[in-house]
Amino acid sequence: MARMKFICDAERCIECNSCVTACKQEHDIPWGVNRRRVVTLNDGVPGERSISAACMHCSDAPCMAVCPVDCFYKTDDGVVLHDKDLCIGCGYCFYACPFGAPQFPQDGAFGLRGKMDKCTFCAGGPEPDGSQAEFEKYGRNRLAEGKLPACAEMCSTKALLGGDGDVLADIFRTRAMARGKGSEVWGWATAYGRPETKPGSSGPQEKPAPKAPANASGGNS
Repeated sequence: MARMKFICDAERCIECNSCVTACKQEHDIPWGVNRRRVVTLNDGVPGERSISAACMHCSDAPCMAVCPVDCFYKTDDGVVLHDKDLCIGCGYCFYACPFGAPQFPQDGAFGLRGKMDKCTFCAGGPEPDGSQAEFEKYGRNRLAEGKLPACAEMCSTKALLGGDGDVLADIFRTRAMARGKGSEVWGWATAYGRPETKPGSSGPQEKPAPKAPANASGGNS
């Protein structure tokens, strides 16, 4: 069984925002709601990177755990979806999500925010696949059409990938071997790690190069 996942290569993202635009156009997302956004890390300093962020469709999704009306559910492909007819707009999912994925169309407290909206992995909702009701509430169901999410398909540098997690792992393994930089192939230390700082410094510092051992000159001693 496929496990649908997103992953963004921070070494390839050029912050063009085509993924954001593709998502809004494909699903007719209302103004003020962004299911996907591009985040810049270490802005203006050496090591600056950008990543495209949205719902990561977690295996153990915290939004599902805190929802008081159980409006979240998971498909057989591992996509985390929600039922807007059950959502009460309490906002618990917003505070529980580490990626800030849940969005609300209105300002205000609790139910005044309106029904929650988030990335669906272009998999629609509980309504019949391809129905008008499904499109009006959740957008186009591209997965039912055998297509990839619009954001990943639009990415010109292939920084953002979406699909079977095993296939994505093979792709990134190939990239890692080509670049030969270990875990830095994905820019994960910048995108997801904590930058190192020195006392009195205002920004992240590069790690010093490791010193070679005394017998590293090629001798046999």
